[in-house]
Amino acid sequence: MILSINNVEVTFRVGPWFNRQPILGVAGVSFDVAPGETFALVGESGSGKTTLANAINGLQSISNGDVTFLGERIDTTSQRNMKPLRQQMAMMFQDPVGSLSPRMRVGDLVAEPFHIHKIKANIKEETERLLSLVGLSGDFANRYPHQLSGGQARRVGVARAIALNPKLIIADEPTAGLDVSVQGEVLNLLNDLRERMDLAMIIITHNLHVVHHVADRMAVMYLGRIVELGETESMFRAPAHPYTAALLSANPEPDPDKAKERISLPAEVPSLLARPSGCEFHTRCPWVQSRCKSDQPFANGEVRNIACHYPLSPGDKLPVKQSSI
Repeated sequence: MILSINNVEVTFRVGPWFNRQPILGVAGVSFDVAPGETFALVGESGSGKTTLANAINGLQSISNGDVTFLGERIDTTSQRNMKPLRQQMAMMFQDPVGSLSPRMRVGDLVAEPFHIHKIKANIKEETERLLSLVGLSGDFANRYPHQLSGGQARRVGVARAIALNPKLIIADEPTAGLDVSVQGEVLNLLNDLRERMDLAMIIITHNLHVVHHVADRMAVMYLGRIVELGETESMFRAPAHPYTAALLSANPEPDPDKAKERISLPAEVPSLLARPSGCEFHTRCPWVQSRCKSDQPFANGEVRNIACHYPLSPGDKLPVKQSSI
């Protein structure tokens, strides 16, 4: 495996300085990513996806567990020793324009990794090559970020991410804020680069259409935990965890003639300061039973990991109501 994450926890302390309380932003997450694989992390906003991504690439300290990348432990490596590892692990941040320095031209932004890692190269040729790889002409090298559209800025971010031929790219919401047609272009670009460069990718998103289009496997996060993990096609066809089923039922259906039923989840997402006892999803779960309120389930299974006492079966009748849309 190119990346192995074992029981990772990330703790924050919140509240006034005299009474700061610890909260678990990421609570015991484990999974592996194979070379050339696209792995997706999905879930509602605040479920811990970006925090986990920052823990993987060393931008966020880990309070427990371990992260191993290319055979080396990231969680115990100093920032100085992380530099060569970061040459093999690139990050694409959520805001495509905001992640680019407004004072630098596109050519300088794309060439920046070569300067940081002190790699000797013909910068002009490399810049033109990278811009060409992501579908931009060489003229873009002289533009500033404010002169780019969202899609163009995202392509620049991709060019900068692949500059040093990394083994892994972590893409945080790679299609956020983009028009649907541009989203498709960016996804096709990432897929093409993954196949051409044999990249492994972690896609972080709440857009399930993106996941279905690009991911080999996916993990669903809730309150900082993975509640279901498995092959993407299998999970879309037959979700086993009630939370996964609810997310998929809310996925917009492009066919207007197809009846769409949605699972309604009552109540707000619980606070991380007051995690529910037992199964943390039981306060919103339509299938909740007495055991769920007291016993915490743990993910289990060889092909599909499901953290649920009563996982759904394909033939189960779901307690759904007809959508008004």
